[in-house]
Amino acid sequence: MSVGLRSLEGTEETRAALRALESESIHIIREVTAEFDRPGLLFSGGKDSIVMLHLAMLAVRPAKLPFPIVHIDTGHNFPEVIEYRDRIAQEFGLDLVVASVQEALDSGRIAPSTDPGGSRNRLQTPVLLDAIRENKFGAVFGGARRDEERARAKERVYSFRDEFGQWDPKNQRPEVWNLYNGFVNSGQHIRVFPLSNWTELDIWRYIEAREIEIPSIYLAHEREVFERDGLYMATSPFMQPESHEKVETQSVRFRTVGDMTSTAAVPSTAATVAEVMAEIESTRTSERGQSRADDRASEAAMEDRKREGYF
Repeated sequence: MSVGLRSLEGTEETRAALRALESESIHIIREVTAEFDRPGLLFSGGKDSIVMLHLAMLAVRPAKLPFPIVHIDTGHNFPEVIEYRDRIAQEFGLDLVVASVQEALDSGRIAPSTDPGGSRNRLQTPVLLDAIRENKFGAVFGGARRDEERARAKERVYSFRDEFGQWDPKNQRPEVWNLYNGFVNSGQHIRVFPLSNWTELDIWRYIEAREIEIPSIYLAHEREVFERDGLYMATSPFMQPESHEKVETQSVRFRTVGDMTSTAAVPSTAATVAEVMAEIESTRTSERGQSRADDRASEAAMEDRKREGYF
């Protein structure tokens, strides 16, 4: 990852759009940095949180990032993502806070997952809320975008969470003329989404234009997968095929990064960022709709988790 400010590439229209998005996001990050004593930046090692981290470092350069990056670790991670997370934290001298789902399970603070396939995505919520309380974060940056999923589209840039960490879509504050109300009472906090107005294609265009390094799993590579419920799941110690499910080695990539038990691969030969963008431009399926098994549980699956305190 580089924080250089080399010229954005592409058509003039594309450059202007990316500059506007970059400027808006940096403005939001600077507002939070000035307004809150203890922000934190949620960092999964996924493409959106990578771009958000890049923007945060631009927002404060040449100073060091003045708040920690926070990973809610399910313990079911892609190894390539954990390697990337640790390397980037070390390279840029970042304060990395890891809140472990496995540690919460071992201590009895939370009960094991009952979700199909053993997905720990839902278990991230109590661990996230504990991390916010323990670190006294008044604001937490998240990399969600409004185009990801219909529940995401209801979010404000400043998303108010009550003393239980819960989200009420009917109790959000107006944001007229890009003015943000960050007032919270004791025990409450704000989730902040600087990438709200970006699309998946914007993220990839920005990654290409700024030459931002990403984990290798985002580009096509050979991997053992098996088909389950119409999704291609990668074999791992946490995800094994049943007797009737055939394992094949295919050229795949991942559109999104999450718990290995619920994140599916996409058949692909796109080995460069430009080729990934070409595939995205031709698809009619959202990244979560194509890649996240737990979002298929019901039409309101994401909104239900967000009401409980999810990202």
